[in-house]
Amino acid sequence: MALLINNKCINCDMCDPECPNEAIYMGAKIYQIDPNKCTECVGHYDNPTCVSVCPIDCIKPDPNHRESLDELAEKYVKLTSQAS
Repeated sequence: MALLINNKCINCDMCDPECPNEAIYMGAKIYQIDPNKCTECVGHYDNPTCVSVCPIDCIKPDPNHRESLDELAEKYVKLTSQAS
């Protein structure tokens, strides 16, 4: 499933540069994650890097965008093939 950044976000700028899919962007008040680009780092890393670097643990699974590991892998393939 895609990830989301909750309202505890302090805009520390740690997550944005870590996202290999460029899914993280500054929203109206806090950082947001585009669920169409988030693969939880599947295809890039073993674990989501944004979660690893978040100092306040505000990045959680998005219950509105549930995806299996296979679906995340398919999304990774689509995203990286479009970039080529």
